[in-house]
Amino acid sequence: MSEPPRSLDEFGEIARLFLPLARGAPGAFELKDDAAVIPQRPGHDTVVTKDAIVESVHFPTGEAPDLVARKLVRVNLSDLAAKAAEPFAAFLAVSWPAHYTLRDRERFVLGLASDLEAFNVDLLGGDTTSTPGPFTCSLTAMGWVPTGRMIRRAGARPGDRVLVSGAIGDATLGLAAIQGEVSDPDGRLVHRYRVPEPRLDLRATLRRHATAAADVSDGLIADARHIAEASGVGLMLDLDQIPLSGAAATWLEGQEDVAASLLRLATGGDDYEIVCTMPSGATRPRGFTVIGEVRETPGLEVRAAGRIVDPGAGGWTHG
Repeated sequence: MSEPPRSLDEFGEIARLFLPLARGAPGAFELKDDAAVIPQRPGHDTVVTKDAIVESVHFPTGEAPDLVARKLVRVNLSDLAAKAAEPFAAFLAVSWPAHYTLRDRERFVLGLASDLEAFNVDLLGGDTTSTPGPFTCSLTAMGWVPTGRMIRRAGARPGDRVLVSGAIGDATLGLAAIQGEVSDPDGRLVHRYRVPEPRLDLRATLRRHATAAADVSDGLIADARHIAEASGVGLMLDLDQIPLSGAAATWLEGQEDVAASLLRLATGGDDYEIVCTMPSGATRPRGFTVIGEVRETPGLEVRAAGRIVDPGAGGWTHG
């Protein structure tokens, strides 16, 4: 465990900052043990995911600690959303940078607490350390899904349609707004980047209709490609059909190269919407937009501004 800030030892920090986040869960043992017991739910599988975020890589240097914590929770719950799972518990690992004061740690925990409570998730344990490097934190999130009903990336079939929820590209423009490149007078784009909304509201729809799914974290094209590769199929994506918010549509209207601009929106990542495949005969669910089709021959064809374009990597690549 890390050296505590002034006036709090290791266990004092746990008791003061993190114990309330356990919310009395019996398996957490008041965070006084080195392990926890995971509750079981009859007729359900436990789905587990883990994502880490690093300062200057996944969020800007100097970002407010509470916003970092909220993004950490939400990017992990987004993975569960894509699996059609209901979240219930989490484990935290955080490496405090040397310059983080007690107040900074408290602000991080306040952000963490607000979102764990909002999404009805109990903190069951974790670890804290100090680091001379950038602020780094990770969450292991757990959810339940009816036995055998988790939606995998594998499962897309030739003839299926490719659909995506919500709007794409706002997070890309939100980061550009933070960097002073794009105007965002009402702050909506920046909010989409800083505080993404995990699409847990789509669980029932995915369970009824989806053959495969992923959340849009690396970029719409990259995450659709993940589905294709896992399923052993090909995809055609038409970026002229991607759903855009009013702010993104206004931005696009001001761009000279429409194809390149659509590619930017579709590869920027951090949207945390759901890209999925559904049978062609199924009624399009509300809140989803059809953006392509699944083909039998492996490979990816991307169209933008009425022509085939080269998507490159399609989004963020993990080194």
